[in-house]
Amino acid sequence: MARPLRLETEDGVYHILNRGNYRTDIFRSDKAKAAFLKCLDEACAKTGWQVHAWCLMSNHYHLAITTPQANLVEGMRWLQGTFATRFNRLRQERGHLFQGRYKSLVVDPDDGLGPLCHYIHLNPVRAQLCAVAGLPAQRWTSLGWLMEPKHRTAWYDPRPALAHAGNLLDTPAGRRKYLEYLGWLAEDEPARKQQRFAEMSKGWVLGGGEFTKALVRENRQLTGHGWKLAAEMQEVRESVWQEELAALLRKLRRRPEDLTSTGKSVDWKLAIAAALKTRTTVTNRWLATTLHMGNLHEVSRKVGAWSRQSDPALRKKLR
Repeated sequence: MARPLRLETEDGVYHILNRGNYRTDIFRSDKAKAAFLKCLDEACAKTGWQVHAWCLMSNHYHLAITTPQANLVEGMRWLQGTFATRFNRLRQERGHLFQGRYKSLVVDPDDGLGPLCHYIHLNPVRAQLCAVAGLPAQRWTSLGWLMEPKHRTAWYDPRPALAHAGNLLDTPAGRRKYLEYLGWLAEDEPARKQQRFAEMSKGWVLGGGEFTKALVRENRQLTGHGWKLAAEMQEVRESVWQEELAALLRKLRRRPEDLTSTGKSVDWKLAIAAALKTRTTVTNRWLATTLHMGNLHEVSRKVGAWSRQSDPALRKKLR
């Protein structure tokens, strides 16, 4: 059976979740949780994503994100693939880390995003890890960031949660009222039903009837063209990588022809590959082919080795 088509749009809003393979406790250590957050930080820097809520439980994670560009698939492939590689390398293990790709629900930014943020923030309470009053002290949920702005990253945006809880301001008083709101929501089952908490991780869309109907109408036009859309999106991604490559070549006063006339592992070529991997979600296959670096399986090793012993002057030129 073919995989379902991922709906990618500019300014798309999504609920992303996934579990460890066989429900394994992949986040049982703080080190693993911190590593995932670091990967998320890097993914947001590469893709421009905004994260409105996140939570890391022992065997699964939740994200509420907005994608200013239509790059959900590209970003998730990088995020999960990079984390799995680093996790397995650290633990000297092999095999699948996650239970399949990931689940993504398209979210109505007006009707669904606020309740989704509340749902994610209340995950530790539903798991009986703490009471609502203890949520701000939980390290591995974004509520601590909402309550304490000094902990926030550039890509974290709590405004949808605060707005849905009564147009609360991002002030000490507004944040205290938000915690009170979560306390009321945790105790009020009819309110949770009204906000469709039971549907937050089910189906493919989270929103009102008109929002869903509009998505269905749009999706009908896509039926049977998944392969074509995937090819078009790949062309867009590769054009971005190509533009970045051209800019880096100019900084080093190199020509595109130099990529074919020099060795596979020359310093400046490895420097460009390292810069592309830092700034974009470029694949090793594309680097191996476009930069003429030989076997794609050797790209990560070569770039990693160069990064650890790189020439500071060369790195500075590519900033």
